[in-house]
Amino acid sequence: MNLLSAIEYSAFCTWVRESNSLWAYPGILFMHTLGTAVAVGMSALVDLRVLGVARRLPVAPLGRYFPVIWAGFWVSALSGTILFAADATSKIVSPLFGLKMLAIVFGVLTMVRIRQTVFRGPSVRTPRSHPERWLAAGSLLLWVVAIAAGRLMAYIAF
Repeated sequence: MNLLSAIEYSAFCTWVRESNSLWAYPGILFMHTLGTAVAVGMSALVDLRVLGVARRLPVAPLGRYFPVIWAGFWVSALSGTILFAADATSKIVSPLFGLKMLAIVFGVLTMVRIRQTVFRGPSVRTPRSHPERWLAAGSLLLWVVAIAAGRLMAYIAF
């Protein structure tokens, strides 16, 4: 806890929390929101297609979205790390923060698995198996949990 406290009260984190600059907390929060929207939005697009939505849309071209998903994820992860550091001592003890992190880890693992099973090299195929559909449904649920837990942290203190 001493390390987290030292990070939280560092000059940079104090600036993030207390500065009136748009580049401080508001700008970092905007980047976190934008990165999350890109990562989760594009993941949801892939998930919904795996679940059978928009059957006329071929599956193969959706594989090109994975670099965009990863770019959004890393923008969100880096900005989220800064937001965490600015309030580390209270976030680390929040059950909602733990739930958010678990949902993100499993959401990422689920998307990696979907890419491995649906978008295997040149043999991209239309998903028909139940495991792929369960992965897609689980992915959607995990992203909803991650976003909801993240938003609730602003309003519910433990």
